[in-house]
Amino acid sequence: MRGTVRGGRGEGGGLGALGREITKFGVVGGLGLVVNFGVFNLFRLCTPLSTVQCGLAGTGVAVVVNYLGYRYFTYRDRDKSGVAREFSLFVLFSAASLTIENGGLYAALHWFGWDTALQDNLVKALGIAVATVFRFWSYRTWVFRLSPPAEEPT
Repeated sequence: MRGTVRGGRGEGGGLGALGREITKFGVVGGLGLVVNFGVFNLFRLCTPLSTVQCGLAGTGVAVVVNYLGYRYFTYRDRDKSGVAREFSLFVLFSAASLTIENGGLYAALHWFGWDTALQDNLVKALGIAVATVFRFWSYRTWVFRLSPPAEEPT
């Protein structure tokens, strides 16, 4: 049908389209996860930065990688007319996710005194899991919006 967005939530979307969207989101997110943990642990081992600063660095680099993956892979068929608006919202929601994700590291370190490599990575993994649910909802709802339906010729 004309005006349908492939993989969208509109007409023709359904559960299959949602499943494909979740799969693509997971692939990009998986790459971002590798980048996030890689930068986090590299900085943790090779710099004098605090655990929380290392977490912020890992998340920051992953945000850039994820934006490119979501825009050009997961949501490549979505509206591209407002790229400045899209990127601004992406950064805003990513900052909220960064707070969710790294707030746990801050609490674990400063409230509970947990600071071993295992504890840091487990807390970071839990924060990433919670932030991922928020990211999926916010990106698909607010950032990578569906294209307006094409008008039917009369």
